[in-house]
Amino acid sequence: MTLLVISQMCAMSLWFTAAAVMPDMVREGALDSVRQALMTSMVQAGFVAGALAISISGLADRYDPRMIAALSALGAAMANAVLLHASIGGDAAVAARFATGALLAGVYPVGMKIAAGWGLRDRGALVGILVGALTLGSASSYFAAFLGDRDWRSVVIATSLIGAAGGLLVLGSGLGPHHARAPRFTPAAVLLIATDRRIRLPFLGYLGHMWELYAMWSWAAAIASTSYAMSLGPADAAQLGKLTAALAIGLGGLVCVPAGMFGDRFGKAEVTIIAMIGSSLAALLTAASFGGPVWLTFALIVLWGIAIVPDSAQFSALIADASPPHLTGSLLTFQTAIGFALTILTVQATPVVASWIGWPLLICILAIGPALGVAAMWGMRRASQYS
Repeated sequence: MTLLVISQMCAMSLWFTAAAVMPDMVREGALDSVRQALMTSMVQAGFVAGALAISISGLADRYDPRMIAALSALGAAMANAVLLHASIGGDAAVAARFATGALLAGVYPVGMKIAAGWGLRDRGALVGILVGALTLGSASSYFAAFLGDRDWRSVVIATSLIGAAGGLLVLGSGLGPHHARAPRFTPAAVLLIATDRRIRLPFLGYLGHMWELYAMWSWAAAIASTSYAMSLGPADAAQLGKLTAALAIGLGGLVCVPAGMFGDRFGKAEVTIIAMIGSSLAALLTAASFGGPVWLTFALIVLWGIAIVPDSAQFSALIADASPPHLTGSLLTFQTAIGFALTILTVQATPVVASWIGWPLLICILAIGPALGVAAMWGMRRASQYS
């Protein structure tokens, strides 16, 4: 399990490589807001396509899932390295980001399948560990960008090597005592979302969560640096923005494990409600502080990052708990696909809309997602109390 977690962290460093170095790419390539967004949103699109392809084909069942994860991580690392040779923001670079996302679908969901084989009763904690690894890996791109200063090519090289190392490490991980075949995607399972509120409400809560999550992760550095630039020089603001994003995402990853343990013991729905209230409030406070004291905006963005992710694993665990065993795989696949499909829209639209209405108002719009998610999960909590 330890090697699996480390390999996930390494491989997921590839996800935000372009977003982390975007300010440096823009200085060199003068990309417009649409092309900037494409360099990140295409990772989301590729992930959705890859996840559905793996589920429908049953690849992770027909072959050793460790081999699937290893080959996918190595392929994603090579696709990431294409950025070194493609024109900045050009069609080849955008296609490489799509390929990176599609290949990472063979890393994270397949890693979840391997992790599930290590326990039954502590599902929330196990999923929390993997989500924490995903989050820390995502943060590592921003740490690399901060350490690399303005040399974005060195960051691409570093994340490509780290991602490839993750592919090799997963081969050394074991399969747990509860490892079993996961059912292929069954479209009929989607009907349960309409008929079973124990599945429908966590699904709606998850969409509210995803409305905010990847838009914040993708553009946290841009939000922070734009705010800091009102008090600092452009170069200092950009560097501090990278560090802010790295800390916000990374510290959020560390909270996922205790959140999972708390969910297993006291209630997964309660974890989602607390986290989404926290993330929505932190987002609104960040918007209110925008352009103000650097230390205050820094602290609020980090707090936002800490609150935004601990609920992620609990939605999947809730749906898995409520699903018929033979349909669990299909429902989780559909949940992941629809959730990440939504992020294609939010990640792509965020910088474009921000250029029209400004970052503070855009951040307030992001806060609507978790607020609606709280309403859904509060309804589930009340229903469970009276059932």
